[in-house]
Amino acid sequence: MGAIKFPFITEKSMAHLDDNKLQFIVDTRANKHQIRSDVADMYGFEVKSVCTMTTMKGKKKAVVTFEEPDAAHEIATRLGLM
Repeated sequence: MGAIKFPFITEKSMAHLDDNKLQFIVDTRANKHQIRSDVADMYGFEVKSVCTMTTMKGKKKAVVTFEEPDAAHEIATRLGLM
Protein backbone atom coordinates (compact mmCIF):
# COMPACT_ATOMS: atom_id res chain seq x y z
CA MET A 1 0.00 0.00 0.00
CA GLY A 2 1.44 3.35 -0.98
CA ALA A 3 0.72 5.72 1.88
CA ILE A 4 1.80 8.87 0.00
CA LYS A 5 -0.69 10.24 -2.54
CA PHE A 6 0.90 13.58 -3.52
CA PRO A 7 2.79 16.58 -2.12
CA PHE A 8 0.57 19.29 -0.61
CA ILE A 9 1.71 22.66 -1.90
CA THR A 10 0.41 25.92 -0.45
CA GLU A 11 1.99 29.21 0.51
CA LYS A 12 2.19 28.03 4.12
CA SER A 13 3.74 24.68 3.19
CA MET A 14 6.40 26.47 1.14
CA ALA A 15 7.25 28.55 4.23
CA HIS A 16 7.84 25.27 6.11
CA LEU A 17 10.71 24.46 3.74
CA ASP A 18 12.93 26.72 5.84
CA ASP A 19 12.18 24.47 8.84
CA ASN A 20 13.12 21.40 6.72
CA LYS A 21 9.49 20.21 6.48
CA LEU A 22 7.33 19.02 3.59
CA GLN A 23 3.60 18.31 3.55
CA PHE A 24 1.91 15.38 1.82
CA ILE A 25 -1.64 14.17 1.34
CA VAL A 26 -1.63 10.54 2.47
CA ASP A 27 -4.00 7.59 2.60
CA THR A 28 -6.48 8.03 5.47
CA ARG A 29 -5.68 4.50 6.71
CA ALA A 30 -1.90 5.06 6.80
CA ASN A 31 -0.16 5.38 10.15
CA LYS A 32 2.92 7.46 10.96
CA HIS A 33 5.29 4.49 10.66
CA GLN A 34 4.04 3.69 7.14
CA ILE A 35 4.31 7.35 6.11
CA ARG A 36 7.86 7.60 7.52
CA SER A 37 8.92 4.43 5.70
CA ASP A 38 7.33 5.43 2.36
CA VAL A 39 8.86 8.94 2.38
CA ALA A 40 12.31 7.53 3.22
CA ASP A 41 12.01 4.93 0.43
CA MET A 42 10.69 7.39 -2.18
CA TYR A 43 13.12 10.24 -1.59
CA GLY A 44 16.16 8.64 0.07
CA PHE A 45 16.34 10.92 3.14
CA GLU A 46 15.95 9.96 6.79
CA VAL A 47 12.74 11.24 8.41
CA LYS A 48 13.00 12.89 11.83
CA SER A 49 9.27 13.13 12.62
CA VAL A 50 5.79 12.84 11.14
CA CYS A 51 2.75 14.81 12.29
CA THR A 52 -0.64 13.96 10.83
CA MET A 53 -3.96 15.79 10.74
CA THR A 54 -7.28 15.53 8.95
CA THR A 55 -8.25 18.45 6.74
CA MET A 56 -11.69 20.06 6.64
CA LYS A 57 -12.32 18.15 3.39
CA GLY A 58 -11.71 14.80 5.10
CA LYS A 59 -8.24 14.17 3.66
CA LYS A 60 -5.28 13.18 5.79
CA LYS A 61 -2.25 15.48 5.69
CA ALA A 62 1.23 14.61 6.96
CA VAL A 63 3.90 17.15 7.88
CA VAL A 64 7.25 15.40 7.51
CA THR A 65 10.43 16.77 9.12
CA PHE A 66 13.76 15.51 7.78
CA GLU A 67 17.04 14.74 9.60
CA GLU A 68 19.39 16.29 6.99
CA PRO A 69 19.47 20.10 6.96
CA ASP A 70 18.60 20.68 3.27
CA ALA A 71 16.57 17.54 2.54
CA ALA A 72 13.24 19.38 2.10
CA HIS A 73 14.78 21.86 -0.37
CA GLU A 74 16.39 19.01 -2.32
CA ILE A 75 13.13 17.05 -2.58
CA ALA A 76 11.15 20.19 -3.53
CA THR A 77 13.66 20.88 -6.30
CA ARG A 78 13.39 17.27 -7.57
CA LEU A 79 9.60 17.60 -7.64
CA GLY A 80 9.82 20.88 -9.56
CA LEU A 81 8.28 22.94 -6.77
CA MET A 82 11.15 25.45 -6.65
